[in-house]
This record gives sequence, structure tokens and C-alpha cells, in this order.
Amino acid sequence: MTVKRALISVWDKEGLVPFAQTLTEKGWEIISTGGTFRLLEESGIPCTQVSEITGFPEILDGRVKTLHPRIHGGLLAVREKKEHMTELDTNGISPIDMVVVNLYPFESVSARPDVSEEEAIEMIDIGGPSMIRSAAKNYKDVIVLCHPGQYAEAARFISEGKEIPLETRRKLAIEVFKRTSAYDAAIANYLENDEFPEQLLIKGEKVQELRYGENPHQKGGVYRLNPDDTSSLVNAEILWGKPLSYNNLMDAEACLNLTYSFQEPLCTIMKHSNPCGVGIHEKAALAYKRALATDPISAYGGIVGFNREINEEAARELSTAFVEVLIAPGFTEEALAILKKKKNLRIIRVPLEDFGRFKYMEYRSIRGGLLVQEIDDYIVSPRELKIVTKKKVDDKEVKNLLFAWNVVKTVKSNAIVLADETGTVGIGAGQMSRVDSVRFAIEKAEQAGLKIKGCVLASDAFFPFRDSIDEAHRLGVKAVIQPGGSIRDNEVIEACDEHGMAMVFTGIRHFRH
Repeated sequence: MTVKRALISVWDKEGLVPFAQTLTEKGWEIISTGGTFRLLEESGIPCTQVSEITGFPEILDGRVKTLHPRIHGGLLAVREKKEHMTELDTNGISPIDMVVVNLYPFESVSARPDVSEEEAIEMIDIGGPSMIRSAAKNYKDVIVLCHPGQYAEAARFISEGKEIPLETRRKLAIEVFKRTSAYDAAIANYLENDEFPEQLLIKGEKVQELRYGENPHQKGGVYRLNPDDTSSLVNAEILWGKPLSYNNLMDAEACLNLTYSFQEPLCTIMKHSNPCGVGIHEKAALAYKRALATDPISAYGGIVGFNREINEEAARELSTAFVEVLIAPGFTEEALAILKKKKNLRIIRVPLEDFGRFKYMEYRSIRGGLLVQEIDDYIVSPRELKIVTKKKVDDKEVKNLLFAWNVVKTVKSNAIVLADETGTVGIGAGQMSRVDSVRFAIEKAEQAGLKIKGCVLASDAFFPFRDSIDEAHRLGVKAVIQPGGSIRDNEVIEACDEHGMAMVFTGIRHFRH
């Protein structure tokens, strides 16, 4: 009986020893290198060092150890070809029947904010990808395992004395080429360090297939781009509830981006990727009540986000409403006990500390292509504001204006936000004309019974005409914030001066389509 041989050399040693013990018990010979060899030897598992096979020592700090004909010849020889097997015999090379290799952790090391280029480059694996690619190319004759999660299935076949089926070997080979493709993409992106490279290489790991996409007749899935970003929803800790749907994830992402971009304690209620209310208060319960007051009808079945821990009081308030998804950086045990009584609620914990640490590009598909842009996370500071009217603004009004401005950038265009020091008063979203958005925001405020007089107004883009200013003045709006840049800016400024309103320009537009 021919003895089968496995070459094992792994960075991630999870689950390796029990798997290697299975191989040994079934009469496999194990070849190994470096730290993997030491672990197996210390665990009482007999193995042979690669250097004994190659007749050449590991050199260059271990950079060269498996790149040798006695290794790759043993991997690439096609067993059905007599000339291949003759060449192996002539050159004293024995076939290798299994490769167990996972790669240096380039992605996680290079993502560290303090990593040097030298450290990152040392994490570029050379021998590992070469071995698993060789084995994958010859998958009909060689089993290749590139992840600890694959050990259990292989061990089951081996322990039962069965051959691993060809279709399974093929799937394992496919996983290798996916892994090396993603690995090389990560290295290329790191070294190139260009936001808009000539070739766009996107590495995504499937987290789950969704029940459906935006609508039931559309298939959908979600992929992870960065496993180290704890602020990402695909890495978030779901404390309660069934998996998120496509629409849940879209709305939750919009909610997260708005809620966590503020320093002041607040609550946001999101519906169809538009905020329908934002409330400011030190107490989470009161922040939620204030957010809900903006538009209690639209809030039904919404996504609710907090940037502070949720306590028992807030949980009791939330338990009276239908909420699809709840996001916060933390929950007290008492709050969770209350919230978990709602079987249709999804509870997600997203820590604050990582938010904004990783920079992402925004991708949108068009037929046959991708649109790529930076995420709109620009925060305007008070010193950037330009007062363009006779009436000036005090510090309190500046604070309210900037709050409204940071909310309006998350509202779909044409976007209008009415706000005071406690939160949003009215929100107008997605109208084809700006004055209609103003009227819609006013209508929402009036429906909710909120006071418009004395509040401020934010517009995501310039006013093409003075009609919006006239409409805002009629209800008592005190100050306006907008980008400026219209050919009719003077007309709009004159309207403010005529009504005794203040207006500030930001020079920044926030279209959101």
C-alpha cells in the first residue's frame, strides 16, 4: 500500500493538531515547516521537516523553504500521465497528496493604523500561495485545504477510510483561487494606495445569502469588505432577532451613518433611508420621544439608532412602538430583558470607537459598470460659515444651523430640514422642486404639532428662487443655512433681508440621490 503524504504549513493553527492526529492515525506521512513543525512535534505527532525533503535548508529568514522542485514536482505531477510519474522517479521526487496551508495575515496586519510598510511587506506570503495554487491546479490528484473550517469535512472522509470525492476536491480548489485572488487584490490595493486606481479590485467575502433583495422577486446577498471594522454592520453583534433583510441593511446603514456622526447624545429614526426624526437629549428615552415627535406616523416600522447606551427607561419607551431594527453602542441588562420580549425586533450593538476609522468608497452599479465616489462625511465647522445677510447669527443659532446641516446631508434630494435645539421639527425629502420640499417639511411639522416659529432651516443645495424663503418666513423660520452658488443668490439674500431673516452659506453641497 502506497503511503499518502500531506504537507502542512499554516499561520493560523486553529484546529490543526486534532486534524493532523487523524492523518497520522490513518497512516499518512506529514511534511512540515517552521512553527508548524514545532507545534506538531511538541504535540507528539511525527513529521518530517521540508528541508529533509528538499535537501536544502530554510534561508532568508524563512522566506525560501518550499519553493523547490521536490515540493512542487510532488504537487503538480498528474498521476495518470506515465511520463510525469517516470520523471518523479528519475529525480527522486515523491508525490504529495494533500496540502494544508493558510496564508500570512497580510490583510489584518496592513490594516493596522500604526503598521509600517516594511512590516506589511513581510506579511506578503510567497510560498503559501504557490503551494496551494499548485495543489489546486492538480485537484484531481491533490487535496488542498486553505482554511481551518475545511478540516472537519476532510477528516470525516479520512477517518472513515474514504476518498474525498472529486466534486469536493474541485470546490476546495475553487476556494484556493478565490483566496489567492482576494489576497493579491489586498496587496495591490495596499501598495498602490490610490482611491481611483486604473483597475478596481474589490475583495468581498460572502456573509450570507439574503431571503431576497429589495423586493421578493429579486435575489440578494451581503458581502464583507473588512473583517476588522467593528463599526461595519456586516461585522456587528446581533443581540436579538432574526437576520437583517436587504432593506433593513440599507436603512440601518443610513441610520448608523447619521447617528454616529454626532457628538451630542441623540436618537435617530430612519425610514426608507431617510430620517423621519432626530431628537437630542442626554436621556436616551427623551431623545427617542423627541425624535418620534417629528413624524410619529412615518416612524412606524422604522430603524432606530442611538449614539449612547440604552437603559431600562429608554427600553420601556421603545417597547410601546413597532421598531424593525435598533442600533446602539450598548444596552443595559435590564434594557435587553425588556426589548427581547419583542420577537420581531432586531437588536444590534455597534461600538462607537471604530466608527470613521476605516475609509470606504461608495459603489453604485449602473448597467455594465460601477460609479465610485468618496463617502459624503464632510463636517462643516463654524469658522467655515459665511454670513451673507444683514441679520447676524448668535452662537445658539450657529449650533442649531450646523445640527440641521449635518442632518440634511443624509436626506434624499431635494432635501429640507427644519430644526431647533431639541431636534428636527420637519423634514422634506425627495421632492422634484425645492419649494415643494420646504412645503412638505412644513406640512410634517404642522401634522406633528411642532412649533416652527423660531426654528432654523437647512437646504442641501442652493435655492434657485426666493419662493422657498418666502414660504419659510411665513411660518416664522429664523435663520437659513445653504451652500450658496446660485445665479440668483442675490435675489434670495434680498428676500432674507426683506424678511429680517439670517442666512449663512457653507460652500458645500450635499446632494443625495
